Amino acid sequence: MAKELAPGAKAPAFDLPSDGNGKVSLKSLAGKKLVLYFYPKDDTSGCTTEALDFTAMKAEFDKAGAVVIGVSPDSCAAHDKFKAKHKLGVTLLSDESKGMLEAYGVWKEKSMYGRTYMGVERSTFLIDGEGKIAQIWRKVKVTGHAKAVLDAAKTL
Repeated sequence: MAKELAPGAKAPAFDLPSDGNGKVSLKSLAGKKLVLYFYPKDDTSGCTTEALDFTAMKAEFDKAGAVVIGVSPDSCAAHDKFKAKHKLGVTLLSDESKGMLEAYGVWKEKSMYGRTYMGVERSTFLIDGEGKIAQIWRKVKVTGHAKAVLDAAKTL
């Protein structure tokens, strides 16, 4: 298992397929502030609320010079359906191999109703224009989260 990331560390590189038959890499975003939010599953209540909150604030993130990208292990086809259904304005990356999820330390053992399983720990990383992690939110509670991330991005 990878060492836990901390602010000041270099963000792990990635190159993944995105919704709409795209591809996004950390390298392609060099020089830009980046909000990477990791979420468990498309079209579930918490994940939908989080995506809608980031979408609602997209213009403000743009103004702050920050690109917002959601990442989950769902397929690009699932992302396309999710985006169309909820008119989402953020880019969604598919990490079916879970390599990026593991590199960022968000693929964790979880438990529900006494059953343990592997899944995504809802987390957000704010990365500066040089590719360094500026701030990390782990075990995110969705309510008010996008606003807190926006406030941090404005000061970066």
